[in-house]
Amino acid sequence: MQKTKEAYKTISEVAQEIGLINKKNKKLGTHTLRFWEKHFKQIKPKVLLGNRRYYSQKDIEYLKLIYSLLKIKGFTINGAKKALNDPSLKLDGTLFSSVNKKNFGKSIKVKADKIKNIIKKIKKIN
Repeated sequence: MQKTKEAYKTISEVAQEIGLINKKNKKLGTHTLRFWEKHFKQIKPKVLLGNRRYYSQKDIEYLKLIYSLLKIKGFTINGAKKALNDPSLKLDGTLFSSVNKKNFGKSIKVKADKIKNIIKKIKKIN
């Protein structure tokens, strides 16, 4: 019997759904989910007897988002926290475009401008 979409899922089911599988030994990365729980306040699984975690659909959506920000987009933990805590961003596909266009694009341009200024100063010294 298959679970409904609204049903709570175990940590193993969530790790498999997200794609947290070690490529070498093919084991699920459940330790990664526990680590993310400590760092992202949005993730609040129900912990029942035996310290078994059960994740709601909302938790799973946040975990997918965190996975994408960290593993695909290359954000740091702090960068992903800032992106998730920004009230102007929504928890859907627009988050990715907002993060990419606003934060990433601007930060690259600012860094490029700083590098150009440093190069100009170095040329003046020589």
